[in-house]
Amino acid sequence: MLGNAVLFFIIAIIAGAVGFSGIAGAASTIAQILFVLFVILFLVSFFTGRRR
Repeated sequence: MLGNAVLFFIIAIIAGAVGFSGIAGAASTIAQILFVLFVILFLVSFFTGRRR
């Protein structure tokens, strides 16, 4: 999931540099959502992980 967030972030940077602002905005929004979702799922799995 973090890899997908990085991929969309790279797409947003390239699209912004080329001038496609609509695609860049959409890709950056998707990247932000995926990153936040990754962090939330990481914290949940960290705190509810297997205890030894």
